[in-house]
Amino acid sequence: MTAEPLGPVKTLRPARTTATRQKLFDASMELIGERGAAGVTVDEIAAAAGVSKGTVYYNFGSKSELIAQLLRHGVDILKARLQEAPGQKAPNQDAPGQGAAGLEDAAQGAATAYGDPLLAMEAMIGQALDFMSEYPSFARLWVSENWRTPSEWQGTFAVLRGELLAVIGQAVERVAQAYPVDNTVSRGSLETAIFGACFVVGLDRQTYHPERTRDQSVAAIMAIMRGYVLQQPGPRG
Repeated sequence: MTAEPLGPVKTLRPARTTATRQKLFDASMELIGERGAAGVTVDEIAAAAGVSKGTVYYNFGSKSELIAQLLRHGVDILKARLQEAPGQKAPNQDAPGQGAAGLEDAAQGAATAYGDPLLAMEAMIGQALDFMSEYPSFARLWVSENWRTPSEWQGTFAVLRGELLAVIGQAVERVAQAYPVDNTVSRGSLETAIFGACFVVGLDRQTYHPERTRDQSVAAIMAIMRGYVLQQPGPRG
């Protein structure tokens, strides 16, 4: 007869409901925006979210893991908004019967399939700035902790950053399929520049220049993309 373990193995439990996670996210972002991650306790987060301290520990195990999971939650919200922006859904490259020639035709006709991919990129950047306006404390946490060395959440940031850059990279690729572009520009650096600009321009507007409109901020970031595209009357058809 196999002996039963003396007690349950301690494993990290996911939040019971999306609603609970969202409450914790909203409460944490407000408190962290006021005092920074290090200056906020689990008791304060639990009280602000209207849940017990035990609920926080039950679902996350520790304050460090709570912050890591809230970073994940915020990125999931942002990523969904970027992917839902007009023109961000690509064709199914694994569709039956779509060989190399079909993919090439699809690439050359990207502007027709999705509308102008530059305008699609503009819409995506607008979504990013709307997210920064809605969750400025998340943006501040991201900027303040992402490049801190050493950072308690360095591994988490690396994964989440890669996911967001991948979404931006897909949008940049659609532009490159539809327009002649400057191939001397490093794609990795280009995507990082757009990614960083969304956070910095968004926070700068929130903190120092509230008089700047959303459209002005989007246009400033889009200048990066428009510099990548070689001037043509319109996208390739």
